[in-house]
Amino acid sequence: MEELIIEKIREDETRNYGFNLLVREYQERIYWHVRKMVIDHDDADDLLQEIFVKVWKNLSTFREDSKLYTWVYRIATNECLNFLKKKKRRFFMPIHDLEGELTEKLTSSMEPTGDEVQMNLQKALLKLPDKQRMVFNMKYYDDMKFTDIADITGTSVGALKASYHHAVKKIENFINPD
Repeated sequence: MEELIIEKIREDETRNYGFNLLVREYQERIYWHVRKMVIDHDDADDLLQEIFVKVWKNLSTFREDSKLYTWVYRIATNECLNFLKKKKRRFFMPIHDLEGELTEKLTSSMEPTGDEVQMNLQKALLKLPDKQRMVFNMKYYDDMKFTDIADITGTSVGALKASYHHAVKKIENFINPD
């Protein structure tokens, strides 16, 4: 599918069609990637629109030296991290206050029948630094290879493995403090 999308976005007369294919192909995965970071559906939805606007505006800069999927994820990751930084600055929130706000949204968005283990994992994830949480989400939830995450984040595979390992340890310590 990726080859077809690239073929269509290269040509002026089929660029719109190619972009529509791209959105249909990646929209759900990108939404969940963003949602795991910002927690709130409305924020994730708004951010998703901004991400695809940015993808559209930058289609001509896609050099095909990485997978299209990786390129779109890189844009989504950067937009997500920028959004979280702006949110912290806009509300003059220390990091623990933003964590509290996101935890409150998480708690209120879960069904009352929601799995307690999943809730504890999500709360533990909110205690991680944004980039570490992003790496954990990509590896654990999206089952991405470290090489793909390295392409997306511009970080070495070794540093990503270390970041993931530290995240796992922090999560374990939060869930089982003794």
